Amino acid sequence: MAFEGLSDKLSKVFKNLKNHGKLSEKDVKEAMREVRMALLEADVSYKVVKDFVAKVTERAVGSEVMNSLTPAQQVIDIVHDELKILMGNTSQKIDFPSKPPCVIMMCGLQGAGKTTHSAKLAKYLKGMNRRPMLAACDIYRPAAIDQLKIVGEKAGARVFEMGQTDPVVIAKESVKFARDNGYDVVILDTAGRLHIDEQLMEELKNIAAEVHPSEILLTVDSMTGQDAVNVAKAFNEALEITGVVLTKLDGDTRGGAALSVLAVTGKPVKFAGVGEKIDDLEPFHPDRMADRILGMGDVLSLIEKAKSAVDEKETMRLAKKMQENKFDMNDLLAQFTQIEKMGSISSIIKMLPGANKINEEDIDEMKMVHTKAIIYSMTKKEREKPSIIDAKRKRRIAAGCGLKVEDVNALLKQFDMMQKMMKQMTSKNGKRRLPRIPMGF
Repeated sequence: MAFEGLSDKLSKVFKNLKNHGKLSEKDVKEAMREVRMALLEADVSYKVVKDFVAKVTERAVGSEVMNSLTPAQQVIDIVHDELKILMGNTSQKIDFPSKPPCVIMMCGLQGAGKTTHSAKLAKYLKGMNRRPMLAACDIYRPAAIDQLKIVGEKAGARVFEMGQTDPVVIAKESVKFARDNGYDVVILDTAGRLHIDEQLMEELKNIAAEVHPSEILLTVDSMTGQDAVNVAKAFNEALEITGVVLTKLDGDTRGGAALSVLAVTGKPVKFAGVGEKIDDLEPFHPDRMADRILGMGDVLSLIEKAKSAVDEKETMRLAKKMQENKFDMNDLLAQFTQIEKMGSISSIIKMLPGANKINEEDIDEMKMVHTKAIIYSMTKKEREKPSIIDAKRKRRIAAGCGLKVEDVNALLKQFDMMQKMMKQMTSKNGKRRLPRIPMGF
């Protein structure tokens, strides 16, 4: 996950500060040297690091902090505040015009994920009750139009295309088509290059001059670190972008791009790609990102994920079955399906406070997969009444899912414990409380 290395290093710095109790100016400056090194190793721009450390140091050596009963915590709060400011302080939304359609021009270099994230943005906007349409303005890259159609179908968005026609004409006609057919957002998937050149910029300028987009969003690969910031700077100088979409922020990236883009270009990160699925696009929240960097978790984003992924009717059905002590293996399977919609187990855990202290190697992503495989290998009757599963059935189930009989035994034992908990968790008025699913699952 992005910022993992930075988060670990900052945690160590602040742990040392807390061990000092009362702080001296020398303690703070030594800590800031460590912070500087951590940020530079995270591939944050040198000038950005220099300015950031100077601001934090100036605030941290003030009398209010030094005379505080909890000076280390005060320093952490200052770092948190400055990180938020560095990334834009508040999340930036799409600027929708009063008269639709809203034209969003997506640009960037080849390989940054522009086409995929155009579709992800369409899917995100559909969730906001908008009617987005994708326009295929990349006529150069082989199969670019076909790719847009495929991801557009996944997003449930109409794709407007005119083959190998002039991209400026395609953009103009797509806006006219959207206006005539009730689409309130047009997302232009423009051409990219392997490098920035005059021809690319001229075409993008001509498209922008023709359709006057409300937003010009630059897609950059966060895995490229400072190169991403340099690309953003070049595009902004030529095109006057309105924001940035950072892709692969879920990958093994040091995070320097996210911390440098605003300071270098003056333009905010508006969205972050956090996975490969069509739903894996999130608004970029500087305050929540600062929380993650400092190991405070991101509970708000986790709640939002849960709201969007969890089926409320299904949840109520499962809750009722728990209360009536009729919860079976089919219900456990349904619960796992809802959890999976929220993303991987590691991505969910990393949104919890203190997650930076959890060793990633201890998170077994395959545990749920194996559990589901065992349940799928059961008959309908066995799922509804696991107590009938004897030694012979266990061997058949284990063979069916490619696991050991011991794995089947472990699941059955945990499920039995869960059912006993349901029986025990009865309040004074006779109503059952919902049990927590044991972490062993």
